[in-house]
Amino acid sequence: MHRAITIEEAVAMIPDGARVMLSGFMGVGTPDGIVRALAASGRRDLTMIVNDAARPHLGVGPLIRARCVRKFIGSHIGLNPDVQEQMREGSLEVELVPQGTFVERIRAAGVGLGGVLTRTGLGTLIAEGKRTVEVEGTTYLLEPPLRADFALIAARSCDHVGNLSYMLTATNFNPIMALAGDVVIAEPEEIVPVGVIPPDAVKTPGVLVDHVIGRSA
Repeated sequence: MHRAITIEEAVAMIPDGARVMLSGFMGVGTPDGIVRALAASGRRDLTMIVNDAARPHLGVGPLIRARCVRKFIGSHIGLNPDVQEQMREGSLEVELVPQGTFVERIRAAGVGLGGVLTRTGLGTLIAEGKRTVEVEGTTYLLEPPLRADFALIAARSCDHVGNLSYMLTATNFNPIMALAGDVVIAEPEEIVPVGVIPPDAVKTPGVLVDHVIGRSA
């Protein structure tokens, strides 16, 4: 059985300078409790691997506003003025990755692949400094896997052995990020007995989950 931990215990595990994956699409499917607690903790120099920068009060936004983040790796920053301001002043490094490539790089890390071959980005700034591979006369970019020290994911339900289910579009990046974090911390809306989640609804098996944040904590 997974021991439920508090948000404070979860935050204490994450040191300055950690590489952190954060689930969510414009804040939907993001573990908001641990994000707010991490933002309030004073952590510094985090590398955040997250699809988008959301807004100052959504998704990864509170961490950026609190200046916890040194590097952002993701696909979209256009709706968060804090990111743009910190980029201009040189305090935040941004690596933009096409969304399909972003997902595949995470998947590659999770399943043990050495990288992803893609034509997306050829002939653009995305390709500068990157290796290319030719396969049957076609040139591809070789994109490396994306792995993190911690994956922070949000779930609708979690049972007592850590199996997770998600709700509709809030599923987004949660299952794939659960494969690619050395330590996976889940923040579910509810914790239920084994058997309450139908087997077909389990999207992340408990063997992948290291810690579960208890809702009553």
